[in-house]
Amino acid sequence: MDIEEIEKNIQYKFKDKNLLKKALTHTSYAYENKIDSNEKLEFLGDSILEFISSKYLYKNYPKLKEGEMTKARAEVVCEKSLYKIAKKHNFSKYLYLGKSEKQTKGNERPAILADSVEALIAAIYLDGGIKKAEKFIIDNLKEEIELSTKNVGIKDYKTVLQEKLQEHGEVKIEYQITNEKGPDHDKTFEANVSLNGKILANGEGKSKKEAQMQAAKKALENIKKEKR
Repeated sequence: MDIEEIEKNIQYKFKDKNLLKKALTHTSYAYENKIDSNEKLEFLGDSILEFISSKYLYKNYPKLKEGEMTKARAEVVCEKSLYKIAKKHNFSKYLYLGKSEKQTKGNERPAILADSVEALIAAIYLDGGIKKAEKFIIDNLKEEIELSTKNVGIKDYKTVLQEKLQEHGEVKIEYQITNEKGPDHDKTFEANVSLNGKILANGEGKSKKEAQMQAAKKALENIKKEKR
């Protein structure tokens, strides 16, 4: 591992380099080499991440209600956001993985990469204190937090579509995953939405939920076009 390279990427220099190594040590490698994995650091990092993001939302978005802050935080403190940070800093290059995980390209798996970010947050906290951990979190999640606060008051497309279609009484709205393509670590899902058995629209996304949401969005767009 090129310690200087990763320190430059994350913009933090470790006093204790072993903490950085531990943060990037997956359980598969730890088991094979009889050393500690990053699991305990990940546990601590998860709590620090929740606290710092909660504090940031509380201080910077005073108009948000408690439920809205909770929703915004949930959008930010999730695998998807942490995976983006890991990709941004090229964590897949530095992870210590066991032989089987290496063979199955575990260094590209979103869950493993997201966990390593939480472990790194804890390592920075233990090495340099809460202010340094806070800087890393906010530097990397500021944009995601801003985006989540903008979306928090908006109803999602599935809810809007349901309300639209049920204006004149109960109807049967169904979502179906019709296809999934790509490798396990980078799948794309396709879905459709139907009204009383008739397909209204199709959509695709990087998760089943996103594919269904895109199908609902397209259905709403189609309804608007029909009304013109």
